[in-house]
Amino acid sequence: MLVVSHLEVLFSKHLPSAAIPYCISIWKDQPFHFKVTSSRKTKLGDFRYRKDQKFQTITLNSDLNPYQFLLTLIHEVAHLHAFQKFGYSINPHGKEWKSTFQKLMYPFLKEDFFPTDILIPLKNHMRSPKASSAADLFLMKEMSKYDLNNKAENQVFLSDLKPGNHFIISGRKFEKAETRRTRVICVEVKSGKKFLIALMAKVIPA
Repeated sequence: MLVVSHLEVLFSKHLPSAAIPYCISIWKDQPFHFKVTSSRKTKLGDFRYRKDQKFQTITLNSDLNPYQFLLTLIHEVAHLHAFQKFGYSINPHGKEWKSTFQKLMYPFLKEDFFPTDILIPLKNHMRSPKASSAADLFLMKEMSKYDLNNKAENQVFLSDLKPGNHFIISGRKFEKAETRRTRVICVEVKSGKKFLIALMAKVIPA
């Protein structure tokens, strides 16, 4: 189990400084194992439940900007609180989780914790939070302005390209096809193979 001093060190590296005391108090209320991992393409963080463990585990990607890190942390903590309050048979992103997430996020919905450009879409998002914040394109675009790895000026979001447009990602050329919720069917030009790529993926138009 983490001691508070170690948790404070982790939080100080990844969270907006104003959010640290409240996040520490949330952890003290219902402690959990907490790990910061290398980047995962399929998720920003996760909550793992195991019946054989007294303390459950939450992990977050290390490359999230401070505001995305805070939102993702509270998203995952809401899973823990909802399961402990309502039982483990509930829908992971059902009404119990939504109400818990909203309650935990409410104190953060002010400019002390988020800049105005994020706060406006974030408040709208929290009226009925989705299973993944990546499904909220407006919020994610505002969040992305603060990404730690904003390097290539010629990058755009895959969501901004039209069907039929070509783009490059990870050194491979694709054609954008049909959009399915938060992902896009894309065809690799060289092989003709189809792949699902996140709408919010940053790509280089070709």
